[in-house]
Formats: sequence, structure tokens, C-alpha cells
Amino acid sequence: MGIGVSIFFITLGAILKFAIEPDVLGDSVHIDVIGVIFMCVGGAGLLLSVIFASRRGETSDRQLLDQENRPEA
Repeated sequence: MGIGVSIFFITLGAILKFAIEPDVLGDSVHIDVIGVIFMCVGGAGLLLSVIFASRRGETSDRQLLDQENRPEA
């Protein structure tokens, strides 16, 4: 999940939690709970995306340094 999708899930969850009345679909579906779940999933996805993006950039820098410092054969 990318950063954009994570922000979308956080936004959608906030809308479901704070902007929609909880009893819109009746008593069997709790829209506010679904909103909290979407916000948690979006937050976890955002955290993982940032962690993996920083690790990915670190690896490419290391590979570039190895290529520049390798003696020509």
C-alpha cells in the first residue's frame, strides 16, 4: 500500500467516524467502528510505507557507492 492509498484510507475513516451519523444504515452496521478500522489500517500502511521507502533509498545509495568505488576490470 502506498502513501497515497494510506492517506485515502485515513481520510475515508475520518469521514465515516466523524461526519456520518452512526445509525444511517441501521443498528446492524456501525459506521463509526468501520471508520476507526479504516483509520488504523491507513495509519499502519502509512507507517510501513515510510519505513520501506527509507530502506529502499538506503539500499540504492549503497549500490551506487559500490559501483563508483569498484576498480575497473
